[in-house]
Amino acid sequence: MKSIYIGNLDSSATEDQLRTLFLAHGAVEKVKIVRDRDTGQSCGYAFLDMTNDGEADRAVQGLDGTVLGGRTLIVVLSSNPSTA
Repeated sequence: MKSIYIGNLDSSATEDQLRTLFLAHGAVEKVKIVRDRDTGQSCGYAFLDMTNDGEADRAVQGLDGTVLGGRTLIVVLSSNPSTA
């Protein structure tokens, strides 16, 4: 399993949108948009776990630079495994 960091998220992005986007590249285990604990507002980034390492690598290559909600996503492998 590999964890993926997704940055530059629009504040209206949802976990379901991210799951759908990444499902085109393989099985998604978990998605977590990081939110401010006081306001509940998105902090603009998320973590996503994919069960297959090869699929995760292809998702990173295929989705880095993708536009979602008018923002260009930053998609890289996370240095912390299973942070979603």
